Amino acid sequence: MKVTYNNEDKLLVMEITEEIDHHTANRIRSRADFEIEKNMPRKAIFDFNKVTFMDSSGIGMVIGRYKQVSMFRWRIIYD
Repeated sequence: MKVTYNNEDKLLVMEITEEIDHHTANRIRSRADFEIEKNMPRKAIFDFNKVTFMDSSGIGMVIGRYKQVSMFRWRIIYD
């Protein structure tokens, strides 16, 4: 996963470039949680343009991250 953070705009972009299944969802979840807590962005964008497969574990990971950022009233965008 490629992660970029723009401090001026407080924008965190996470470009996911792999399939999201049971095995990768936990790793992506851990990394996303770390980056969100570290950078405290105002906006978080998950870029799924290069994802070719996602199972229910991936959907759960997305919903969990949405709930996480919603608690802080951040804005999250799924592309």
